Amino acid sequence: MEYNSIHETIALHLKSAENIAVLTGAGVSTASGIPDFRSSEGLWAEDQSREFYMSTDYFFHDPEDFWKKYKAIFRMKLLKNYRPNVVHEFIQKLENHERGVSVITQNVDGLHTLAGSSNVLEYHGTLNRSSCPHCGRSFSLEEVMKVQVPKCDNCGHVLKPDVLLFGDMITAHDEAEAMINKADLLLVMGTSLLVTPFNLLPYYALDQQQTTSVIINNEPTDKDHLFDYVIHEDLTQTIERIEQKM
Repeated sequence: MEYNSIHETIALHLKSAENIAVLTGAGVSTASGIPDFRSSEGLWAEDQSREFYMSTDYFFHDPEDFWKKYKAIFRMKLLKNYRPNVVHEFIQKLENHERGVSVITQNVDGLHTLAGSSNVLEYHGTLNRSSCPHCGRSFSLEEVMKVQVPKCDNCGHVLKPDVLLFGDMITAHDEAEAMINKADLLLVMGTSLLVTPFNLLPYYALDQQQTTSVIINNEPTDKDHLFDYVIHEDLTQTIERIEQKM
């Protein structure tokens, strides 16, 4: 199938869908200047010991040093400078036609919400909030960035980021499954589908025979065979072509 025709076909499916589930990974945010932490040039590649430091065990072992490393690794001072790109905006605009749109993202940058998407499940948490592990009180990014080591102003305990750390339990999977089960179109973008259990989510669409499935990623993935339509090319350019057909 020629690229022009596949773009048009996907556009037609998007236009006719009543309930769309969108899965997104780091490839959606790289166009906003945010590095893919797991790529060969990403932040994890620079120092594999960061997986040790960005763990729940290390947070409770040395919370002060954890916060120092956390803010450096995730370049927290730069987070407020990142803006949604055309892919985030395209996903938000899908909501404008009285259809249900659920976004399930691996990204922790909050750009889907900033773009205006109203139903976003942050599968791996978010950099934009932290919580007290003792009393549960929540704090914004702005509050956390005011001090070197943020502490709860209610009980004094060191705050824990709401981003999923190594060793944390994933609590969003059942909700993500429910979102996919009610969708008639699954759109997967910017993820290599290597991280478990996120990479199991497309199988739920496969179980729903009425669900059309699309994956758009720069490189092939091990899960491409699960999808009805597969595109391997630049995500931003692909979305622009699809949007032109809608």
